[in-house]
Amino acid sequence: MSATPREEFWGIYRETLPILLIALGGGLFAGLVLEEILESVERFPGLLVMVPVFLATRGNVYGALGGRIASGIHQGLLPPRFEWNERLVNAVIASFINGIGISIVIGFISWGALNLLGMPAAAWYELVGIMLLAGAITSVVMIFGLLALIFLGYRMGYDPDNLVGPIVTTLGDIFGMLFLLISVLVIDGLFEVII
Repeated sequence: MSATPREEFWGIYRETLPILLIALGGGLFAGLVLEEILESVERFPGLLVMVPVFLATRGNVYGALGGRIASGIHQGLLPPRFEWNERLVNAVIASFINGIGISIVIGFISWGALNLLGMPAAAWYELVGIMLLAGAITSVVMIFGLLALIFLGYRMGYDPDNLVGPIVTTLGDIFGMLFLLISVLVIDGLFEVII
């Protein structure tokens, strides 16, 4: 017997509400980390320009990965566990490359746009370095965190389609901001040693 539309609505609501509440907490944490990053804006002018773009691209790249994984599970093409599967490996590699590649592009485009508009900007290699490091670290955590939570949720009876959006948003906000702060500190320390 199939569920009525009303039962289906409440089922989706029950599955997503706890995750959305966790996402709310993750967003608040990301805001607190942003407060810490604000101290670095003077040292790296243009840093704040990159933050929303960086977070948005985390959602785009890893939302696509999550959707692909959820579809693969529903179609029976992917088992809901970590095991060698060519489809899974290809999706992970493509997401990793896209996540890092777009991070580098963000650094270059932000630097170029700021210079074009006559606004203060840190050196291109500093902005690109921050984005490259943050993008690489975030990619690893996003990929494995997303897969682990989708697989776990599926085994617990949750529909992966209901999990992907909130998981990607929460992981992207929390770890995107955290690793952006770490990258700023690393690049700042690195260039102090070099110079």
